[in-house]
Amino acid sequence: MNSPYPIIPWPLLRRVERAEGAYLYLDGRRVLDAAGGAIVTNIGHGRREVVDAVAEATQREGYVIPPWLTPTRERLMDRLKNDWLPAEFTRAHLTCGGSEGIETAMKAALQYHYARGRQEKTRIVSHSVSYHGTTLATTAVGGHEARRFGLAHALTEYPSSPTPDPLRCPGDDPGSYYVDAFERVIEREGPERIAAFVAEPIIGASGGAIVPPDTYWPEVRRICDENDILLIADEVMTGFGRTGLAFGHQHWPVAPDIFVSGKGLTGGYAPLTGIFATDAVVAPLADEGMTVMFHTFAAHSGACAAADKVLEIMTREDLVARAASMGDELRGGLSAALSNHPHVAEVRGRGLLIGVEIVQDRATLERFPIEAGVTARVVNAALERDVFFYGGGTGEVRDVIVLGPPFIIDGSHVDQMITVLSESIDEVTQSA
Repeated sequence: MNSPYPIIPWPLLRRVERAEGAYLYLDGRRVLDAAGGAIVTNIGHGRREVVDAVAEATQREGYVIPPWLTPTRERLMDRLKNDWLPAEFTRAHLTCGGSEGIETAMKAALQYHYARGRQEKTRIVSHSVSYHGTTLATTAVGGHEARRFGLAHALTEYPSSPTPDPLRCPGDDPGSYYVDAFERVIEREGPERIAAFVAEPIIGASGGAIVPPDTYWPEVRRICDENDILLIADEVMTGFGRTGLAFGHQHWPVAPDIFVSGKGLTGGYAPLTGIFATDAVVAPLADEGMTVMFHTFAAHSGACAAADKVLEIMTREDLVARAASMGDELRGGLSAALSNHPHVAEVRGRGLLIGVEIVQDRATLERFPIEAGVTARVVNAALERDVFFYGGGTGEVRDVIVLGPPFIIDGSHVDQMITVLSESIDEVTQSA
């Protein structure tokens, strides 16, 4: 393809002609979108209701500066408040994408401590394996080696805590091990210097749907409270039903101080991300006359209309519950098909965020060498069989296949995903 886009040719480049329901149409073939794009699509592709809502809002309102109210923005806020947000999250800010959203949350955390006279609290902790965005700040705070390539020398250094991965825990009690590790990071850096801890409730594509031990998040919340550290939940991928609950943090009896959620907010129909906070976080900023600066195209009328309609459809069709039930079916089927596979370490996840980790040696968890290119080869092998999966990992963490299909999938789609992924892993690992 002789096109100026993308800026650097991508090895998995394909030309998609259109998308409908759970399918992409490319190269004259119908391909099951088992990745939901980049773990985005929830209500399926091509829903006319959403298209009409976007068109109407764009025609009626056009562009309006983000801090002003419009009917479309008010309807979205009402829907979020009445149907989706936990009661304590009374304040909302909108950006275009997850990177902007996480950076806004980081800035708000710094402003919060500054407004309370704690200017020394400037450090933000993250997980060692993580992805929080593509701006310089979010790239720096994330633990994604591939995304840092060519930039690491210029990035601000942020402290990190070991990712709570039960599979690769060096101790006998993963819950205690990772909580103790987090506490040691706080002690090493000095709690008086730490403003916030930012992390995904369930580690998404960077780790491949890693679910922390059940004791982890309650203990992390306790440690944050004891040390005046804000907890920022990165729910860009896990929010709005993806894990089988409205938000990923709700799998545990824990509430963050700020959370950011974007992909499922519009289901891919428009760029929009929400930053949601409590009054306790926002009040000091307001009292000091601070502002949370907007981005030019944030809260765009068409994007807000798309989100409002997508969330309406999600509620009307009970798609969060469907994500939970279909996720159980898919994860259970994959586990059964791959439980004895010599090169599959684990099938994991919640709802329709599922990871399959491929290894060279199942007993030792030794990974294939990076030059073997296992992830890309599995994704390509599956594409040849008319299913698209998402390649996860960070480079250092690799060979994780992530499944994040639309919530509208049925049993036949589940069977197809299981069969194709099993065949693709077999094909690649037998020759790797």
